[in-house]
Amino acid sequence: MRKLISTGSPFEKTAGYSRAVVQGDWCFVAGTTGYDCSAMLMPEGVEEQTRNCLKTIASALSEAGFEMADVVRSHYYITDPAHAEVVFPILGEAFGDIRPAATMIVCELIKPEMKIEIEVTALRRS
Repeated sequence: MRKLISTGSPFEKTAGYSRAVVQGDWCFVAGTTGYDCSAMLMPEGVEEQTRNCLKTIASALSEAGFEMADVVRSHYYITDPAHAEVVFPILGEAFGDIRPAATMIVCELIKPEMKIEIEVTALRRS
């Protein structure tokens, strides 16, 4: 059974995507940027943006019936190689014991204020 998860962000409707899609024991969480979803504000620093990404992802996973511990794959997109050393400890707090297969890519994001985007895939543990 397919279930769609939304944060209510206006971007989801405009761009035609779901925050997460559950299909069976899998949950696919869309690329998530550092917006504070309650206020739709983007913090300036990559640290706070990273924490917001993780908070939004954890919330979407929870609504879908998953936990962060179910994450098996993660993709991190950063806009500056220097951000890697800053976000590694934050990512380690979230995923250090989970240790999903991960990739970090340096690239441009769609808005200049965005410094990080995180996408995860989770598999329900049996």
